[in-house]
Amino acid sequence: MKNKIAYIGCISLIGVISTEFGVIGILPQIADYYSITIDKAGILLSAFAMVAALAGPFLTIFTSGINRKKLMMMSMMIFMITGIVSSLSPPFWLLLLVRLLPAFLHPALVSAAVGAATASADKKDAHQMMAIVIGGVGIATITAVPFATFIAGMFNSWQASFMVQTLISIIAVSSIVIGLPSMPVEEKKSYGTQLKILTKPLFIASATFTFLMNGTMFTTYSYFADYLRKIIGMDPKKISLMLLIFGITGVFGNFLAGKMLSKNITLTTAGFLTGLTVISIPLYVLDATSPWVILVIAVWGLFHTPCFLTGQAYMIETAPEAPEFANSISISFGNLGISLGTAISGFSIAHYGLHSAPWVMLSFGSLALVNMAVKEMMEKQSHQCI
Repeated sequence: MKNKIAYIGCISLIGVISTEFGVIGILPQIADYYSITIDKAGILLSAFAMVAALAGPFLTIFTSGINRKKLMMMSMMIFMITGIVSSLSPPFWLLLLVRLLPAFLHPALVSAAVGAATASADKKDAHQMMAIVIGGVGIATITAVPFATFIAGMFNSWQASFMVQTLISIIAVSSIVIGLPSMPVEEKKSYGTQLKILTKPLFIASATFTFLMNGTMFTTYSYFADYLRKIIGMDPKKISLMLLIFGITGVFGNFLAGKMLSKNITLTTAGFLTGLTVISIPLYVLDATSPWVILVIAVWGLFHTPCFLTGQAYMIETAPEAPEFANSISISFGNLGISLGTAISGFSIAHYGLHSAPWVMLSFGSLALVNMAVKEMMEKQSHQCI
């Protein structure tokens, strides 16, 4: 039963990530359709992330007493409806608006899915259950995102990508309705208990780390399609193939991270982040004639996708008394990092060109590693004081 709940949570996350990141592969087509620049089209991603970051913790704490099945079902229905509207190619302002509606529920849905999967698991199995749920991120990058990009390229229609996202949301809703048992919250923690974690310096340091790490992840990945098209010289079909390769290695990396987290959360988190930061250097020197394109993208995916899982585990570890609220804060700070990383990279691209994106990635990654070192020093000092 525990695995079944985790896998349904995984399907839900595939729906969430397909909606949030599905636009990455079609940003160039959207920019062309609405006659706007790529950095302005990137608002579709950064605005989604910003709303999830700012509204997520509040909605998570207010919905913490709702039956998890009902919360997940209602949230995924919102994702489904907004996907339908997006596929109808509305005016850009309306497309942006319907992108923002599911963003409000993003952290609450993910927190409910993780909470449902880990509720009855012991400490040893909890990371494995969380890895299955968060594995939806990697599976979405290997299946939904590249497939939606491929369909959009094949039919020369970015609207087709949203149709694929809608179909995935329908599958997620169906799996929740049919396969998930009623899951009322047996013991709702008080608002005070949950909010108290915001006064812990170590938790705030971990939240800052999550912000910087997610910023690292999306400074270049947000412009994946445009970078491969203009810098590497690929067509939409090859780009979808690269997204597939990126996703395959990401799923493997996520599985590996899930195993490693049970042994050492800090070293696992630091290892994957270091790899992600360093990969920005070969990514920068790639060009259309380089024979290493596939290898670099594969290694990039290997280090990129597990950072979702390692970042959440690293942050939740500092707030065991309120794991679901901590999880929502992790998601919110992560989305804030996505938003700012995408925006700063977009600003850099507008002024210095697409080739500058990996340098922004390297800067964010370096700051995240410094932040992690500071947090570990704080933790050692706090243990010495006890």
